This record gives sequence, C-alpha cells and structure tokens, in this order.
Amino acid sequence: MYSQEGTKYQIIINFETEGIVEKSDVIGAIFGQTEGLLGEELDLRDLQRSGRVGRIDVKTASKGGNTKGEIVIHSSLDKAETALLAASIETIERVGPCASQFRVAKIEDSRIEKRKKLIDRAKEILIMSFDEGLIDTNDLIDDVRQHSRIEKMVELGEEKVPAGPNVMDSDAIIVVEGRADVINLLKYGIKNAVAVEGTNIPQTIVDLCRTKTATAFVDGDRGGDL
Repeated sequence: MYSQEGTKYQIIINFETEGIVEKSDVIGAIFGQTEGLLGEELDLRDLQRSGRVGRIDVKTASKGGNTKGEIVIHSSLDKAETALLAASIETIERVGPCASQFRVAKIEDSRIEKRKKLIDRAKEILIMSFDEGLIDTNDLIDDVRQHSRIEKMVELGEEKVPAGPNVMDSDAIIVVEGRADVINLLKYGIKNAVAVEGTNIPQTIVDLCRTKTATAFVDGDRGGDL
C-alpha cells in the first residue's frame, strides 16, 4: 500500500477535453491509454499495486461544453522513471468519446518542499528555545554597573534614611520620596539623593537642608504634596 510519506515527486498535469467528462472518465483514460506503453516494469497499475506510485488526484471544471482540469500523480520512482511516466500521460488523446489534450505543467520535488518547511520550523524553534539564552556583553556590563551603584546606597541618622553615598560630602542634595527613587538615581550616577520615605520629614533630612542646598523631586500626588 502506498504511503504519502514516501512521495518523492508530484507530477502535475493540465488537461482539456472537447466535451463534458467526469473524474472517473479521466482516470479510466489514464490507465487504459498508457497500459503497456512503457513495458511491464512501468505499468501504472503494477506501480500502484507495488506502492511505487500513489493515488491519482483529479480536479475538473466544465464550462461552455468543455472540461478543463488538473491531475496530480504521487511518485516514489526515480527522476528518469517519473519523467517517463509523466510523458506517457501526454500521449492520451481521448477521454471517452471526447478529444483531449494533456500537458505536463511541472514535476515538483516533494522533498524540497519538506526541507523548506523543516528549515522554517527549525528557525522558529531556534528563536523560541534559545533566544533568551543569548548574552549581550553591553547588557552584562550595565547590570554590573547598576548593581555596583545600588550597593553604594547608605543609611543616615537614627531614622536610617536611604541616601546616596555622596550626600554628606556634597554641598547640594536632592530630596526624593522613597528608597526606589534613590536607587533609580544611583543607576544614572547621581549619588547625592536622600529619601523622605513617608509624609513626616525625618530630622536627619531637616538638619541636612539647613546646611546644604536642597532640591525636592517629588510626585504630583498627595504624598508629594505633603
């Protein structure tokens, strides 16, 4: 029994008949008019029985008293044998009582199409499975730098106010709302920020503001207003 998985080539043939014919008429003409043409080894019936040729697909469309259509034959023969089989179909001159013309449109290599699908799928798998593991040197450097800056955050006074490492030595300070703001500023190299962390200003920050130029960076919400 023929398996589509074993298909090497697909013979695609266009045909036209001077009259209305059915699919069964076309298939009958194929078997009947090619019988014995290529000898016993390439007899179409025997090739199908041995599984070297698969099913014969026929599509038809009738219009104006004529029929046009397409035939697809699945072959696991080699190139030369497949070409001979295709050429034999072109010798068909009649389908039933109707004069006909058969022409090979092309022979497709099924394995090439499978390879294309395989390559496309491999690309998808590659992106899906391995992309997250790619290492960008610049990203690594940035991560290390940011970590280094975050590690330099200090705590000031009895309230343990989060602050950048340069707050005590700087003539000016930046007052922000929370610890996250100090960390974000450290990421960009700003080391003189100090966080209020709440609505009550710690005494440590009050004392700093008396001796240093202070700039407040706060959100426009209720906490910032307070």
